[in-house]
Amino acid sequence: MEYMSQEGYDKLVAELRHMESVELPQVRDAIAEARDKGDLSENFEYHAAKREQARLLGRIRFKQKVLANARVIDMSRLGTDSVQLLSKVEMTNLTTNARMTYTIASPNEANLREGKISIKSPIAQALLNKKVGDTVEVRVPAGMMKLRIESISL
Repeated sequence: MEYMSQEGYDKLVAELRHMESVELPQVRDAIAEARDKGDLSENFEYHAAKREQARLLGRIRFKQKVLANARVIDMSRLGTDSVQLLSKVEMTNLTTNARMTYTIASPNEANLREGKISIKSPIAQALLNKKVGDTVEVRVPAGMMKLRIESISL
């Protein structure tokens, strides 16, 4: 089961619809066009279009499976007393004194540019169930990181 926000669920549904209604017909048209060009055994365009179709169908199946197992979290039932999925956490890196803010998101919604980190990431795992003022140590690829939680919001 995959927990996610309503925003993440809606975005996934829109991506799936776009792939099924726009991208898949384009790939099928490319296959038909390449097939019309003759001998399929040496037709690069045909084989490239078939590979693209297989890749696209795989992505569609993956997104369908995620949506089938998705559960949308009711934001009104979440609290800000401890860090949990969909919490926005402001923290200070005690080593560099740098402040950072991340939202703990499902793996499918994670996007570092938007400030969303996966709940399965080492930082999110270390922060889960911690409260404001708590200090956590996290082992990241660059070494140990010491973080202090400054605030928790939704």
